[in-house]
Amino acid sequence: MRLHSIELVGEPLARFCALPGLGSLSPQSVQRHAPDDSLLLEQDGTASARCSLWWRAVPALPGERIGLLGHYAAVDIDAATRILHEACERLRASGCTLAVGPIDGSTWRRYRLITWRGDEPAFFLEPDNPDDWPLHFTGVGFMPFANYFSERCDDLEAYPADTKLAARLHEAGYRARPIEMHRIQDELSLLWRISTESFSRNLLYTPITEVEFKETYAPLLSVVRPELVNIFEHHGEPVGFLFALPDMLQAARGIPVDTVILKTIGVLPAQQGRGLGNWMTDFTFVAARKLGFRRAIFALIHETNVSRRLGRGQMRDIRRYTLFARHLGKV
Repeated sequence: MRLHSIELVGEPLARFCALPGLGSLSPQSVQRHAPDDSLLLEQDGTASARCSLWWRAVPALPGERIGLLGHYAAVDIDAATRILHEACERLRASGCTLAVGPIDGSTWRRYRLITWRGDEPAFFLEPDNPDDWPLHFTGVGFMPFANYFSERCDDLEAYPADTKLAARLHEAGYRARPIEMHRIQDELSLLWRISTESFSRNLLYTPITEVEFKETYAPLLSVVRPELVNIFEHHGEPVGFLFALPDMLQAARGIPVDTVILKTIGVLPAQQGRGLGNWMTDFTFVAARKLGFRRAIFALIHETNVSRRLGRGQMRDIRRYTLFARHLGKV
């Protein structure tokens, strides 16, 4: 077997991308993600493991110098062990003290692994992985670094909206409006501005360019229901947004689409602590019920995120995910 760094061009990059991972990976996306190194393990021209490494433009963490490991895929535990050991050694040699993965260079992209699957089918936009992949990481010394959950509300009709909260915020000058699809590029620019400020204190946050943000959301526009993507304003100034969309995987399974996915909730830091998250959720659930949706999924929530408290006792965990880390020692 040959384990080597690849140039991000040509046939080696095509072989790198062809190995199934957390989602489809194109040569263009790898180049855009700009890793500091990309490793490919192959035998007789057939890839058996891959990953990319970042150590220059990475998040800050007190007391550590982080290296990120992403674009991960491996066909078996032996291939995983070999490439993960080499990846950690290269990060250590580059001055990193903590390897974190899998994460494709940024939390704006694919990261973490399913570590408890439950009995809920996969939902639209949910990343997936083989069940043995967490063992790839723990088998070479990685430990859980951060935990995430997806939750489901089984009956939107029974969800207890807080009408007093809505009235208080309305009286204070807060309003909601659906996204305006006829000027969607301007609206996406607005969502980008709110997002970059709202999430700036999140774990492992790094900035995202407006171009990449729009490229991330562009494939979703064909399934957007404007009533489910709302911008929330205070005296006409945007203070937050909630981006929800139908679970299109239900349609792919040939069943009625009765589930709405709450993908992103963003509130400007200066507006937090006023109940806006609850009001935004209530508003979206009312809109979803009017459109005929029966259930809702809060997708991919960090264990400490305030979104974990938005369910008012009506939510249950359907999936758990983990981001892993391994200490590399001081250099």
